Amino acid sequence: MFGKVLKLLNGHRTHNLLLINVRNLNAASQTHGAVSATPPPPTSEAERQEETSQTQSLQKSLHIAVIGVPNVGKSTFINNIINHRVCPTSAKVHTTRKSHSAICTTGQTQLVFHDTPGLVTQREIRKHNLEQSFKSSYRHAIQNADVIAVMHDASNSWTRKELHPTVLDTLKAYANLPSFLILNKIDVLKSKRVLLDLIKTLTNDTLTGKRSTKGVPVRNDVEQVEPAVDTRLRQRTTNWSHFHDVFLVSGLTGNGLDELQDYLQDLAKPRAWKYASDVHTDASPEALIVESVRARLLDYLPQEIPYNLKCELEYYSVEKNVIYTSVQVQCPTQRIERLICGESNGKLRQITERVTSDLVEMFGQAVSLTISTFATTGKKSN
Repeated sequence: MFGKVLKLLNGHRTHNLLLINVRNLNAASQTHGAVSATPPPPTSEAERQEETSQTQSLQKSLHIAVIGVPNVGKSTFINNIINHRVCPTSAKVHTTRKSHSAICTTGQTQLVFHDTPGLVTQREIRKHNLEQSFKSSYRHAIQNADVIAVMHDASNSWTRKELHPTVLDTLKAYANLPSFLILNKIDVLKSKRVLLDLIKTLTNDTLTGKRSTKGVPVRNDVEQVEPAVDTRLRQRTTNWSHFHDVFLVSGLTGNGLDELQDYLQDLAKPRAWKYASDVHTDASPEALIVESVRARLLDYLPQEIPYNLKCELEYYSVEKNVIYTSVQVQCPTQRIERLICGESNGKLRQITERVTSDLVEMFGQAVSLTISTFATTGKKSN
């Protein structure tokens, strides 16, 4: 048992994040002196339709709704498993504000991951100035999914021993869909025994004696570890007995992602793809730019300040394979605007450079970005 888990925990694959291929950014393809071959004779419309039909008959796809409480690493995990940066990330909670899809096409199989905002209560919506659509966003993603992936932070010693009530409520509401558990951030843990105990606790020991399809430990050798003092806590449910599988991964380092991807490809259903094979996100370039700015503001500004800012796209254009864009940040007061800009606009330049680097990696081409600030009680500054 421990041998299998140790092999999974110690496995590592190197990720070379490929650059995103965004639709409509490259309007024309270039040739480099190659001589064009003689074009094949034109085929009839009926032959083209038959060829398309045959191609689609071989295609498979799977839609996965990735859910979890805020800051468990959903976006980082998705970026790494599809090998493309399509989800803006930050160290703070609520970086993802809207659901969008990340697409990975390998061979004849297309995996569509629905990145969702962290599951929140009404109190959290008010505290962080979140849109009311926050709660409906993940529901829409699940309703369009074939399977639910529950992301859980195994590194947080305060919360790792139980599933959050919002997660359990969601699983109960969509109990008709199969689900599996992903224990994330295993690279932070020093004790591998903790992971064995977590699997047993979070699944209510329902995987005992079963062999997972891919990457899940067999639980025959794990002793009963729940102490008597936990009896009082059993008055409320803190686990889910209907997970089909459990995976141990690190969304940051990529550990365990190969096994999970193989598992998902095995679950894929025969049907035509929803997206072209070279598309990696359904989000528009404009939306990705705004969300990237918002994500870095979360990293650079303290406490609740970045949640009270409003980011809007002012300008977007692509000329000679260079993206020219401008984003305006609306601040509630001049004091907050000065905090964002810093002395001699030093902090604003740092933020702009960091976001520009993110966008170059995301789009795979040069980016010229301007971020401007505007206080509702003052004048605009760059």
